[in-house]
This record gives sequence, C-alpha cells and structure tokens, in this order.
Amino acid sequence: MSLPFFTIHTPDPALAPALRHKINRKTKPLGALGQLEVLAEQIGLVQQTLSPVLKRPSLIIFAADHGLAQAGVSAYPPEVTPQMVHNFIAGGAATNIFARQHGFALQVVDAGVNTDFPADMPLRHEKLGHGTANALHAPAMSRAQVVQGLEAGRRIAHEEVKKGSNVLAFGEMGIGNTSSATLLAHFLADLPIAASTGRGTGLDDAGLARKVVTLEAVATRVGPGPHEVLDILAEVGGFEVVMMVGAMLGAAEHGALIIVDGFIASAALLAAMQIAPAVRDYAVFGHRSQEGGHPLLLDYLGATPLLQLDLRLGEGSGAVLAWPLLQAACGFLNEMASFEEAGVSSEAAP
Repeated sequence: MSLPFFTIHTPDPALAPALRHKINRKTKPLGALGQLEVLAEQIGLVQQTLSPVLKRPSLIIFAADHGLAQAGVSAYPPEVTPQMVHNFIAGGAATNIFARQHGFALQVVDAGVNTDFPADMPLRHEKLGHGTANALHAPAMSRAQVVQGLEAGRRIAHEEVKKGSNVLAFGEMGIGNTSSATLLAHFLADLPIAASTGRGTGLDDAGLARKVVTLEAVATRVGPGPHEVLDILAEVGGFEVVMMVGAMLGAAEHGALIIVDGFIASAALLAAMQIAPAVRDYAVFGHRSQEGGHPLLLDYLGATPLLQLDLRLGEGSGAVLAWPLLQAACGFLNEMASFEEAGVSSEAAP
C-alpha cells in the first residue's frame, strides 16, 4: 500500500528580509530578544505576513496501547493507558490543567487503546486496533493500519483548522511508547539504541538495561536498512504515533503551526519529515525533555527547543507550556515600537 499524498508548501522565503527588518527596527539592540526573534520570523513566514495572529490553540491527545509493553519496557502496566484516558476526560491530568490555563481547545482520541470505551464517552473514536502487536516478535501493525492512521490524523487536523485553529499541539498517552520512539529514531535517524533509550515512566537501572536489550532485539528482528518509512512505522510504531504523524502533516497542509512536544512527538515529526520534508518549516519545538534520546534527536533535527524544564510527562504538556512564548513573539512583532515610532536613536555609541 502506497503512502498518502500530502501537499505541503514550503513557506515563501521572500518575506524574510522584511520580517528581519521589522524585528531589527524595534527599540532594542540587534538580536536582544534571542530565540523570540527567530520564532517571530518563523511564524511570520508560515503565515506569510508581517503581522501574524495566533488563533484558537488546539491540543489533541492520541492514546493507544503497545504490545511491546508485555516485554517489561515500562515501569507501569498497560492498564494505565485506559485509566489515563478516563483521567483526561474527567479533566484531572496535568495537561488538562495547563490546557485550561492557556485556553487550549482539547480533545482526546482513542487511536488504539486495548479497551472498548462507551460510545457516548466524550472522546474521538478512531481505534485502529486493540493495541499493537508485540514488536519483539512481529510487526506492530500492518501497512494498511499505518495508512489508515495517517489519514485519520490528517482528517482530525484539518477539522481543527476548519474550527479556527492555526496552532496545533499534539500529545500522546500509551504505556511503552518511549520504546517506539527510540526505535523510530534508531531506524530513521540512525541514533544508537543504547544512547537513545531513556527511563520512560521511571525505570530503575535494571529496568533500563532490560529495555535496551529488548529494543536491540527488536532492531535485530527488523534487520538493517534502508527501510521505507511506512515499513518502519508498521514494524515499530504505535497507533497513536502514526496518527500523530498524519495530524502533523495535515496541520502543515493547511498552514497551521505545529508545537512539538517531547521525545515521542519529535519522533513523530521525524517520520512526518520522511513523508513530506516541508513539514519541518511549520514545527516549533516546545521543550527539551529529560528522556534519554530527546537531546540527540533534537540535534539531528537541528531544533532549538523553547524550554528546558526536565519534563518527561508527554501528553502535550511541554507543548502547551511553550504557548506563552509564541504569544510573546507575535506580541513584540506586532506591538513593540520601532525606533522611528518611539523617537529613540538607533545609533550605537562609539
């Protein structure tokens, strides 16, 4: 089964000089706002305007179970995935608090949790299966499920944009999904498994060593590359990761900014870039997580995260917490006085 065709346009760089001029003429020394200046230029380029506006920030949390969790790669049992879905719906998770604080529209998507939720439960039912297969022994999913997940994620993102959102953040919930992210980073970015494997939900040293051995065994089963991205997603991906890949691509198709969360979301973006490289232009990296492979993956992606808070929660938490910095970037670009407007000399003292 072939890849879905995604149409993502690289933002026209012709506006960049005008954006830089506007930024440089603000009442401040050149470069004094650091990464906020880089961010303001990126947002202006994505929106193709000197006066960008951020509208209806949206957080979508994809939840699914992983067969690989049966191999003991997590400190928590798989039963936690559906339990946390109920917690999201009840509004009791950390991400719920942050989303309410910052005015995010929030929806939870059942991408493949190993539980049948009630039909009238206020979440989106897009189940690709009752958890993936155990990647230690067989591909996690079929190529048909990968394509179905990509299309579902794309559709969800398109609908959010139609509701008025031009900034989308994506979170995930799934016991075992840091293992999936580590394997994706290994196969798609050639990152070494041992150096990229983190403690996830809080593994002790023995658990971490067991996780490394397990992931190396999965890599041996899959075999050396090169591999097509669809095949790697089928071999080691999670249903929630695949759906997030499609949602990132769908957001970029409609010109929306993507706030990338931690390690798992970064691995999803890595896969999305294999499908449509231009998606990278729409990505803002919310934070650098404490998960072992995230700094390595950020370096590979050439990404500078906005925050470093030693988070390792996932669920879109770091993406939502970075939101005020996007607001600040647009705020200074649109509202800060220029030297000319303020009557301030722009000549540096000799």
